[in-house]
Amino acid sequence: MPEYARRRGHRLLSQINVVPYIDVMLVLLVIFMVTAPLITTTVIDLPSVSRTALPPALPIEIMIKEQEILLRDRERGQSERRVKPDELVRELRAKQKDRPNQPVVIAASKDLPYGKVIEVMDLLQRNQITKVGLLAKPGP
Repeated sequence: MPEYARRRGHRLLSQINVVPYIDVMLVLLVIFMVTAPLITTTVIDLPSVSRTALPPALPIEIMIKEQEILLRDRERGQSERRVKPDELVRELRAKQKDRPNQPVVIAASKDLPYGKVIEVMDLLQRNQITKVGLLAKPGP
């Protein structure tokens, strides 16, 4: 036993003094209790079911075969029909004038040279036809 413990007649305490920790916790508790009413709550405006957007428009399909271009508009229930490139542009402009957000997709066989697809895409781009994509069909 150390000498200073014998002189005073006290034993060594091997415990942690928790009084300062309790004081800190009480101060934090008071701070939180005072600041909690001062926090402003925000109002979240959730959309209702009646304000949902219209369903997306079905795309206009351009199918490219060996020597022909076929056009089909599923939105209006039309079956595919053969068109010439200048006729294709006129019809697409007319349809996108009615519904400007209606997309256009290009479908082609995987055996078809990709240059023919690029020609049609270039034709559409030069004539300001927007929202053009490629139609991918999953394999068997």
